Formats: sequence, C-alpha cells, structure tokens
Amino acid sequence: MTTKTYRLRASDIERKWHVLDASGRPLGRIASEAAHLLLGKHKPTYEPHLAMGDHVIVVNAAEVILTGNKASQKTYYRHSGYPGNLRARSFAQQMERDARKVIETAVRGMLPHNVRGRELFRHLKVYNGPEHPHEAQVNAGTGARARKRAAAEARAGAVAEAAPEIEEPTVEAVEEPVAEAPAVEAIEETATETATEAAPERLTGSLSRYRRGELDIEAERLGITIEDGWRKGDVVEAIAAYYDANPLDEDE
Repeated sequence: MTTKTYRLRASDIERKWHVLDASGRPLGRIASEAAHLLLGKHKPTYEPHLAMGDHVIVVNAAEVILTGNKASQKTYYRHSGYPGNLRARSFAQQMERDARKVIETAVRGMLPHNVRGRELFRHLKVYNGPEHPHEAQVNAGTGARARKRAAAEARAGAVAEAAPEIEEPTVEAVEEPVAEAPAVEAIEETATETATEAAPERLTGSLSRYRRGELDIEAERLGITIEDGWRKGDVVEAIAAYYDANPLDEDE
C-alpha cells in the first residue's frame, strides 16, 4: 500500500477573517493569539514555508491593559538613523499618542523576522475603537473557495428572486361551501344518453380508429352485449359482424 503526504499549495489557501476584542485583555495574551492566527498554526494543513495564516482584526486597542508594573517599566524606542536621534516613549505616552502601535509592535515581535513575517504582518488590522470596515470580508472570507461560495450564494439568490411567488389560498376561500358533486351514475347515464342521441346511424371507415368509449356506445345502440374481459378488438369484431349481418339497406 502506497501512502502520499498531502502538501498544501499556495493556490489551495483559504484565509478567514478573525475579530479579536482587546478591551480589558493583557497585551501579551491578545498579541500571542493574533500571531498564532496570522501564522496559521491553528490549521491542520499548516506549512512553515507558506504565508497561509488568516487575517486578524483587533478592535478596542485603546483599552488594552498591562499586568503588574509593566505599565511603568515598558519603553518604546525609535531612531531616525542620525547620531543622537534616539527617542523614547513610555507605555502611557504611546497609548495616548497611538494605541495601535502598542499591539502592532507586540505582534510584530512574535512573527518571523524575514520576508514571510513582513507579509504576515500586512494581514493584521488594528483599530482603536469597536468598529472596523471589514464586515464583508469577515462574512465572506478570502480565497478561491470563498469566492466560489459567494458566487453560488449570489446565483441561488438570483434564482429565488426570479421564481414566481405562489399565492397561498386565503382562509375565506377555503371556508367557502363547496357544492355537492352529482352522483357518478347520473353523470354516466347523462353522458350515455347524449352520446347515443348524437351518434350517427353507423360508424364509417375503419372501426379501429375509434376510441373504446365510442365503440361501447355503438355496441350498446346495436344491442350487442359486451362481456367481461372484452378488449377493444373484441368489440370491433362484434360490431363488424353485426354490420356484415345487417347491411345498411336492411337496417332500420
């Protein structure tokens, strides 16, 4: 028995969108969860060499917290590249200036420091408030499968709109009294009498071209008794025999 190892290809990647709420959560917890989703380690098809992770949206970044004495000990540094231009900000100053940078810096440090890490970092979206403009992506997802799923849902919606609506009967229409149907025997007698009156003196042409009901009426008019089990051919033979035995000149 041969076994094959499944290797995910870039064309098979389907990315979902996750929304993380940072309100009242420690910075390290929210950053590690975001990095885990960005790397794609939560998927059974994880490939270390592919940027196969999902997109992550972090809301309420301005309400993230630090435990212990980290709020007074943590410092953010930046340098312009010129000598003597090192700048430092405390956690409180950075939160007041732009709280998004706090989460972005923490997540960036948990991603690979190479081309793949920079690509994964572009899948992170951080917002200070509870609102974000990615509601459509969260509902649909990103990838070939998501596009096919969205197209199938659009086609199903178009078919449903084009289908005519079937009106349900109202209660009044259902409750209206229904006239009693006449007895079946009375209908058959009336049809037999009408057909007998309207029938010609004799059937002309080939008798096989007539229907069984017309042949039965003609046989009854001629006084031929149709026995049980007779088929159309038997009735045709009986009528033909009567016509041969009683030519038209002798028939009343």
